[in-house]
Amino acid sequence: MTIREIRDLLDAKVLCSEENLDQEVHSACGCDLMSDVLAYVKDQAVLLTGLVNPQVIRTAEMMDMACIVFVRSKMPTDDMLDLADKSGLVIMSCDKRLYEACGIIYSNGLNSNAVKK
Repeated sequence: MTIREIRDLLDAKVLCSEENLDQEVHSACGCDLMSDVLAYVKDQAVLLTGLVNPQVIRTAEMMDMACIVFVRSKMPTDDMLDLADKSGLVIMSCDKRLYEACGIIYSNGLNSNAVKK
């Protein structure tokens, strides 16, 4: 699935790095605890979250993610967008709740990888 397809499925607004919408992604996770993302997420390309702070961008960079989707119409600050743009991270916002957004992309073929212990 491409990031563009995720945008369309979630009716999301692209906030930065629109030039990377055709990037293929194969998995995603939904989480508001960045410590859990660091501890348990492996090979996830898309992060869906309702947490809006610079640590979200930094965590996604550290985990080599391609895209962050802020749910519940959350909007990152300009500083966060600048930081994401420098690393080519696609940032989007949608009005759906986390549970609903994850369900939509999962049911359309974007899976999560099993937690590797």
